[in-house]
Amino acid sequence: MGLFLCIIYVVGWHIGLYGMFKKAGLTPWKALIPFYNTWLIVQQCHIRKYWFWLQLIPIAGQFITIWITIIFVMHFKRFNLIHHTLTVLVPFIYLPYLGFSKDEKWYGEAGFHSYRKPVSREWIDAGVFAVVAATIIRTFIFEAYVIPTESMEKTLLINDFLFVNKMTYGARIPQTPLSFPFVHNTMPFSQTTPSYIKAVQLPYKRLYAFSEVKRNDVVVFNFPAGDTIINHPDYGSKVTYYDVLRTQYKGNREEMMADASLPPIIVHPMDKTDNYIKRCVAVGGDLLQVKEGVLYINGQPALVPPNSQTEYLVTTDGNALPEELVKELGIDTEDNNRMQLRPVTNTPGLYVINMTHAEAEMVKKQPHIKSVTPHVDNFVGNTFPNDDANYPWSVDNYGPIRIPKKGDVLPLNPQTIALYRRLIATYEHNKLEERDGKYFINGKEANTYTTQYTYYWMMGDNRHRSQDSRYWGFVPETHIVGKASLIWFSWDKGLRWKRLFNSIK
Repeated sequence: MGLFLCIIYVVGWHIGLYGMFKKAGLTPWKALIPFYNTWLIVQQCHIRKYWFWLQLIPIAGQFITIWITIIFVMHFKRFNLIHHTLTVLVPFIYLPYLGFSKDEKWYGEAGFHSYRKPVSREWIDAGVFAVVAATIIRTFIFEAYVIPTESMEKTLLINDFLFVNKMTYGARIPQTPLSFPFVHNTMPFSQTTPSYIKAVQLPYKRLYAFSEVKRNDVVVFNFPAGDTIINHPDYGSKVTYYDVLRTQYKGNREEMMADASLPPIIVHPMDKTDNYIKRCVAVGGDLLQVKEGVLYINGQPALVPPNSQTEYLVTTDGNALPEELVKELGIDTEDNNRMQLRPVTNTPGLYVINMTHAEAEMVKKQPHIKSVTPHVDNFVGNTFPNDDANYPWSVDNYGPIRIPKKGDVLPLNPQTIALYRRLIATYEHNKLEERDGKYFINGKEANTYTTQYTYYWMMGDNRHRSQDSRYWGFVPETHIVGKASLIWFSWDKGLRWKRLFNSIK
């Protein structure tokens, strides 16, 4: 459908120019030659020549082509906003009308200069320019992002406002280019109305990249498991559709869709899933493992960010933790949602505290503290790839798992299919069928699959408070939004002055 609309748009635009060229005294067939036609418009309308060359800038050049076309339309004495809106939105209808209607004629320079723009139109034009310019910047250069959760604490804090550099890894061409400006996937003041139109969707493509995603970069990406969501604040990306399908409905989609008590289910295009921010701890080709809470990459202990947090078991001599210590650790005991500190039930003097390594060393030196040891979560049953028979992993004892890179040949068998099922079918858009213990990709039997993209493994610096790749797996290169580069504002019951304009490491 999207390709059909694009063809209609382009063909209709050229047909309209054919008729308009004839009325303007230009050779009509030259209107059918891309770029040469706009060169002739620039000459005919006495537009400065550099505007023609600026058309060649990727993406932004398309807006310049539209502007040149509007100038051409104005030489037909069509100055109203409605005419220019029609030129932008339905040129395949409006330009043929100008070109072939007996009621429309070419007035040239005299007609163009007869127009006097009212003050109201000046304001409208300025507003439109500002929206277009800001949209281009937000789409291809950088975007503001606010930290919504504690998954990266204390590297990044809730209500840190960031600049995300989209040029570092190469800005993506929007998959859904027709969308409401300055919002992500829903309209302002609505939880249900999409901010985009699905009819036109473009294939994955990036502009020039200055760098590949590197190990330990802090990265913003589209949440891979957020393509389908249960549209309710208690679900969304917090409790995913796939988790609910697996745990409550045992994988039975028909039963789930028939459940009238369940909130509406929404399917988002890839670039309109929720934005997540994590640290890229492994890139394509890396071997990753977590042993007793310690992360290893390719057999070596991974970087431990200095402000990262994890849970520790703290044992006292029976006394309660001093209030001064709790205050010094910055723990809000009234915030039950974050649970940075909790006593272990029926064990006096034993606490689980979520804190940095430096804070743990400080706690060890306090009076009445007998021991401080890392808390290891060995619960099996909720980690990717959700195949406990073959992968009985917990968040603190996970792997080993190899991160796929472009060109990898992946084996397909009953032991590996859980790892690669979503990669093949969802991220790389193949039809995967499993019949009688055999695997069929796009109708052909296969026992291997060669990857089209490189994948990454993302984890939060707040290791026991992060929904990350340990729960939902690989992040494909298609989902990478940009690199988190700078904290430009930060707020928590007041301005956090020390965090302003800090680079992100």
